[in-house]
Amino acid sequence: MVNESDVIEALKTVIDPEIGLDVINLGLVYELKIQDDVIYIKMTMTTPGCPLTAWILADAENKLRKIPGVKDVRIDLVWDPPWSVDRISEEARRLLGL
Repeated sequence: MVNESDVIEALKTVIDPEIGLDVINLGLVYELKIQDDVIYIKMTMTTPGCPLTAWILADAENKLRKIPGVKDVRIDLVWDPPWSVDRISEEARRLLGL
């Protein structure tokens, strides 16, 4: 059975190469749901024009599929609400000097 903590730990290894921080601490993951060992995620990028969107989404999907028991991964890219620096975790703020 897939659990949320394994999913979050896997997503913490997905790094936005432009910023150098993971998608969890950047606040890019808006929603996470696990149903019948299928992972459903709603996430965004820092900007709609992010040139690495496809790479980040593929990296997230590949890492999530490696979790034992995962049957499928569904990632929905959303733009509403727009991402802002307010979503960055305290840990990431310290690393970025914010």
